[in-house]
Amino acid sequence: MRFLCLALVLIAAASVNAQGIVNMPKLSAALANELVGETVRECAQKGHKVVAVVVDLDGVRQATLRGDGAPIHSVDNAYYKAYTVASMGLARKEESTRQIAERMAKAPVSTVPVFPLPNITYAQGAIAILANGETIGALGVSGAAGGQFDEDCARVAMAKIKDRVK
Repeated sequence: MRFLCLALVLIAAASVNAQGIVNMPKLSAALANELVGETVRECAQKGHKVVAVVVDLDGVRQATLRGDGAPIHSVDNAYYKAYTVASMGLARKEESTRQIAERMAKAPVSTVPVFPLPNITYAQGAIAILANGETIGALGVSGAAGGQFDEDCARVAMAKIKDRVK
C-alpha cells in the first residue's frame, strides 16, 4: 500500500511539472537565417533592396538580414510587419498582413477610439510561418516599391524551405 501511495504521489508530481511547461515550436536559428537570406536574395534578383526579419510567436527576432542598399527604415518596418502577423494573425488564422488589413478595412465604423499598438503595422509584406498547419512565427519584408513585392519575395523564399518546416 505504501508503495502504491508513493507511486501515485510521484505520478501526480510529474503531471504537475508537465503542466507548468510550455513548449513552443519555432524555426531553428540555421533555418531562420536561411529564410531571411533566401528572401533578400529573391528580392535582389527582382531589383528590390529589402530587409527580411523572422520572428517567433513571442515577437522575438530570430533572424534579420538587411540587403545591400535597403533603406534604414525598412529594418524596423520589416520587424513590425512580422510582429503584426505573429501577434494578431494567430487568433483569426490570418496568414499575412494583407489579410489582416483587408479584414480591418471591412470592419464597421466604431465610436470606440482606436489607440495604436506598439510595433503593429497593417502594411502588406509579411506572411505566417506554418508547421503542420499551425503558425509558429512570421516573416516580414520591407523595402521594395510596394508591399505586394515584399510579400511575393517572402512567399517564394518560404516555398524553398517549406519541406523542412515540420
